[in-house]
Amino acid sequence: MEKIPDPKQIEKDISDFLTKKYGGAVRMIAPVVVPQTDSNMDGEKTPQFEKRIDFDLTPEELINHLDQYIVKQDRAKEILSTKICTHFNRIQRAADSPETVNDMVGSIKNNVLMIGPTGVGKTYMLKLIAQKIGVPFVKGDATKFSETGYVGGDVEDLVRDLVREADDNIELAQCGIIYIDEIDKIAGSRNLIGADVSRTGVQRALLKPMEETEVDLKVPHDPVSMFQELEQFRKTGNREKRVVNTKNILFIMSGAFSELNEIIEKRLTKQGIGFGARLKEAGDPSKTLLHVKSEDLIKYGFESEFVGRLPVRAVFERLTEADLYEILKNPNNPITLGKKLDFAAYDIDVKFEDRTLSTLAHNAFNENTGARGLVSAVENALLSFERRLPSLDVQRFPVTQAVLDHPEQFTEQAVAEPGKDRLNQDFDRLAREEREYIKMYIRSNRDRLAARHNLTLTDSRINMAATFYSKYILDIDRIFTKIKGYYDEAMKIERVFLKNHDINIVLENDAADMIIESLAYESITQDELQKRVGDDFGFFTISSSLTRDLKRYAIFVSHETMD
Repeated sequence: MEKIPDPKQIEKDISDFLTKKYGGAVRMIAPVVVPQTDSNMDGEKTPQFEKRIDFDLTPEELINHLDQYIVKQDRAKEILSTKICTHFNRIQRAADSPETVNDMVGSIKNNVLMIGPTGVGKTYMLKLIAQKIGVPFVKGDATKFSETGYVGGDVEDLVRDLVREADDNIELAQCGIIYIDEIDKIAGSRNLIGADVSRTGVQRALLKPMEETEVDLKVPHDPVSMFQELEQFRKTGNREKRVVNTKNILFIMSGAFSELNEIIEKRLTKQGIGFGARLKEAGDPSKTLLHVKSEDLIKYGFESEFVGRLPVRAVFERLTEADLYEILKNPNNPITLGKKLDFAAYDIDVKFEDRTLSTLAHNAFNENTGARGLVSAVENALLSFERRLPSLDVQRFPVTQAVLDHPEQFTEQAVAEPGKDRLNQDFDRLAREEREYIKMYIRSNRDRLAARHNLTLTDSRINMAATFYSKYILDIDRIFTKIKGYYDEAMKIERVFLKNHDINIVLENDAADMIIESLAYESITQDELQKRVGDDFGFFTISSSLTRDLKRYAIFVSHETMD
């Protein structure tokens, strides 16, 4: 075990670092060492960590969340959602009932390897998962490890980054996710004679963290950690070694593995089962990758010990032109929403024609970079408008096929009154089409959205969601979060009448919708709302004898009642 240096040595190391970096202009003044304890104003000791993992998602719930944002990749969604939920629910169970957990020696951790071509949604899917489950998450690029050739240090730095993401909560960081992209770039060279330190060396450096090891938070090359060590010593008078145990940290790797399909095909053909020939005829390398085995990864250039620590494999399918179009049509996609935000920065409202989205998907498919090509296609098509329109008196931008085909003509129309009328007509048409599509999308996902937001999706609320989508630049999930907030405000009316008048009223859906619309569109306060509802019923002038009789019943309030 590495010996922790004394404070004087730490001070010297930091001073040397500052001198090398800044010369004699910066020097360190040693702090006065006064042992202290962390306490609050009442003299009670403050707990070091209060936040712990709180996880209760099921695989189906996580899959449903991903379905809102990601087109295709059903098998990959299933694998990742299931294994990630199982991993964190196991941790949760162990934390809640430690006496029932058998901490077996050699317990297997389900680290995941994601395989698939670029631009199919690997990184995007994992970002969505990390956002949803709410545990610390850091991303690293395997190419940085191979470029520096610094074996071990950069790998362990990812663990230290988890602590920073967890706001220095080590307990929470020990339940985080480390995502390493482009892992195929550290595969050993099959043509190399001798040690491949920058590739297989990094694989070996990852072995212990991927299973279980302790990572010291203090490192010589990081002056911040040294300052933290000094501060800890100043407060407590103790040289406490701060470490992170990686036992429960989930490692997820991803890569394109561009030549892996050829290795698989050769193996399948050699086995004489005929798969290789059929897969070649199919012309889809991602179908070949579905047959990947450990021996294929080893032949690709990974050591067997490294492959063994990635027992779960999720293969992503190549995206077709139709898939790219569906991505653009998805109301939750960040590409069109992001472009709307770009123009909104100049107070310009944007609507996309369906035919235009089809053209953009076609252009993106020809770039052969998967979903990433969509960003390039959209930027190439709209960059000239993004440059010119802010200088013109344009507040509405209908992105039609005619506009893309004849950008100069659009500019002329935008500055002339007759042309503005035509553009406004196009914009209004696209706005109507957008609202109708949003309503159709919500109805087709009604059950899932209703369960997710604990909200009955009446026709009124669906119409409101479609209106919000046109008015605000939000995805469907955030829109219903907004509507649910209005609904909860409306339901306070029931509690107010019970408290103030001792009368139990029950708002039916149509009455609640009326109140929600008032909150959403009129921006009235809760006090104004309560007064309006009270005036509608005349409850403030009800006789005491009638009030006593009404206490026995629940009054169901409908839209007609309030009118």
